[in-house]
Amino acid sequence: MDDLDRRLINRLQLGLPLVRHPWQVLAAELDSSSSELLDRLHVLLEDGVLTRFGPMFDIERLGGAFTLAALAVPEERFEEVAELLHDLPEVAHNYRREHAWNMWFVLGCPTAQGIDETLQRIERLTGLVPLNLPKEETYHVGLYFPV
Repeated sequence: MDDLDRRLINRLQLGLPLVRHPWQVLAAELDSSSSELLDRLHVLLEDGVLTRFGPMFDIERLGGAFTLAALAVPEERFEEVAELLHDLPEVAHNYRREHAWNMWFVLGCPTAQGIDETLQRIERLTGLVPLNLPKEETYHVGLYFPV
């Protein structure tokens, strides 16, 4: 990762400009070209330096539903279960935690019923009972991690 990669990552954490050609604005800010920045973004994603790049939607305002959930996965099955979750389109992301409930994930579905059905499907697929932790209150936490 070079200086331009770092500056790009830092700038992207602040969001894209809401203009017709945001990559041209970023290119001017970062003294680069829009094609160079997009190429670098794709490489950062392909190499796993960045795991995700895209918009954040308030799914509830769009009529959908989401929840935070967890599984207590035996260590010898962790990778297998992670792959099962990874393959489900309803799973936004999953991650390991150092806790008895060691696999956490976010589900997004068109309806609240879809959440229940997906949790039941996960239980059938894994043989593990998910812990469902629906949101009680919304908080906005702005995060910025300088690279």
